[in-house]
Amino acid sequence: MQEDIITLREARLEIRDGIAEFTHTQAKRRNPLSLELREDYTDMLDRVEGNPDVRALIITGEGGVFSAGGDLRGMKARIDNPDAAQHTPDATRRRVLVLHDWVSRLRSLEIPVIAAVDGPAVGAGMGLALIADFVLASSRAFFGMSFAKVGMIPDMAAAYFLPRVVGMAAAKDLMMTARRVSAEEAKDLGIVYSIFPHETLAEQARRFARRFVDGPPEALGMTKRMLNSAFETTYATFVELEAAAQAVVTTTPFHREAVQRFVDGQPGRYDWDRQA
Repeated sequence: MQEDIITLREARLEIRDGIAEFTHTQAKRRNPLSLELREDYTDMLDRVEGNPDVRALIITGEGGVFSAGGDLRGMKARIDNPDAAQHTPDATRRRVLVLHDWVSRLRSLEIPVIAAVDGPAVGAGMGLALIADFVLASSRAFFGMSFAKVGMIPDMAAAYFLPRVVGMAAAKDLMMTARRVSAEEAKDLGIVYSIFPHETLAEQARRFARRFVDGPPEALGMTKRMLNSAFETTYATFVELEAAAQAVVTTTPFHREAVQRFVDGQPGRYDWDRQA
């Protein structure tokens, strides 16, 4: 498996031992989701998407900050120059649509995506965490749908993802109050998978990701794709997707080896309970 360290504009991508780790590197600015960082996400996805050497992706931030959300300095420029071509309502609408080009790709990655959240994950930063399949948080992490505080609606498709995680009533609470949510409350709501001391979060995230490296890539990828469509797909259509996916994964080398190991009385390569 390949090993790379790639320095981007406002992030760093490391690929090592089957795990890609994408780190926001602008801690002094609280890792805002700037236009530059958005471009970094596109570059990262170009390297990770469909890469057979990558079996899991970790998203995190340096300096005890996951992401404090939107780039307010950029927003101030828009307010100060409302007539500039790049600040018209149509230009803003187009930027949001471009944003979803890579948000959709990130959500659709057929590998486990793990958000390792230390410190704030607010606004668009919380939206990023919601896209992940698993959120591991430090004990000092906190979350917030802070958009209402600056007179905005939730973006990053948060109004789509959050009700599916916490339910509609809790989503309305978090979005309309814009209140701060501790790691413990986020775990109770089902947003956070596990909580660790901030000193050990990075290694715990890598340890968690490593448990997927020997997993069945085709089966995990298709399972994720089916789950992502579960709330919008009719039962009849879903059955067809299930049948087609099962027909494919039962022809894979992983499946054949796993069945042979079972028949021979050998332990399987992918056993979450045994790996714990």
